[in-house]
This record gives sequence, structure tokens and C-alpha cells, in this order.
Amino acid sequence: FPQNSSWVSQFDEMVYQGIWHIFIGLDHILFLVATLLTVNLHRKNNRWVKEQNKKHIIKSTVILVSTFTLVHSITLTATALDFIPLESRIVELGIAISVAITALNNMFPIIMRLGFITFGFGLLHGMGFASVFSDLNAQSGGLLMNVLAFNVGVELGQLVIVALLLPLLILLRNLRAYSKNIMPIASSIIAVIAANWILQRW
Repeated sequence: FPQNSSWVSQFDEMVYQGIWHIFIGLDHILFLVATLLTVNLHRKNNRWVKEQNKKHIIKSTVILVSTFTLVHSITLTATALDFIPLESRIVELGIAISVAITALNNMFPIIMRLGFITFGFGLLHGMGFASVFSDLNAQSGGLLMNVLAFNVGVELGQLVIVALLLPLLILLRNLRAYSKNIMPIASSIIAVIAANWILQRW
């Protein structure tokens, strides 16, 4: 029993670490926010307009978040288990670039299928989480179990952020100012923050 309880407490600790590190990982949070800022809108005559269908907004969010979750879970696991070499500096720079591109794409849309952005950049973010995981030195209790628990924590933290953000985005789309002012201003602030990170991490 004591051995079983230490296994459970180790698992719980790694889940907690995953949740904590998504909440303190501002670059990951801003990527998620930038990705979702236009989920309540659609393009019409080269302009952002309100997405009327609430179910469509929820479906798009589920697809984007699921894609991001799946992809960064794969790279987090593969990198943490040493299947992929980790170049922390390049990964951190890449994450900053991913946030900037996603925010800029909101203001000057080139890539309309956001699933492609989320898929590609999710690979980088998974490696970023793996870098954090490696700093925890979580070898005790089994590496695979710790990777799994950390992954679960990251996903739970991410779901909390989405659960808070989505109802707000569904409400905000009813404001005419959202598509014209709020979304572009929020995206430009995220882009400026990301540009600063790029300069710092270069």
C-alpha cells in the first residue's frame, strides 16, 4: 500500500506541475488566446464579421484545441523520452515567432484554415513543455508515468483557460466593436509582446 500511495502522490504532483506550468507559461497562453480570438468571427468581403452560429464557434474551438492538444502531446512525450533532440533556445524562439505570426494572421489574414497553424506550431509548443519537464528531473516513479501525468496537467490547465475564454468570446461577438477594434487591438498587443520575446530569445 505505501508504494501504491507514493505512486499516486507522484502522479498527482506531476499533474499539478503540468497545470501550474501552463498557467505561468504566458507564451503558451497567448498563443491559445491569439488562436481563439477569431473563432467567433468569419471573413466576408475581406472583413471580419460576427459568426452567427454558436454551434459552429464551439465546433471550431473544439477542433483547434483538440489539434493543439494532440500535436503538442506527441512532441512533449517524444522529446521527454529522448526520441527527439531538444534545442531549448531554438524551441523558445520558435514559440515566440508562432505567437507573433498567429496574432498578425488575425489582423492580416493569409491562412484561413487555422488548424494548419495550430498543428504546425503545436509541435513547437510540445517541445517547449518538454524543456520545462526536463527541468523538473522527474525520473523517480517511472519516466513514462511522469510524462503522462505532466501531459494530463497541461491539458487540464489548457481546458480551464478555454472554458473561461469561450463564453466571453461568444458574448463579445455581439458587439460591433469586437471585430473592428477589440480583436485587432488585442491581437496587436499580443504581436508586440511576442516581438519583444523574439528579440530577447534571438
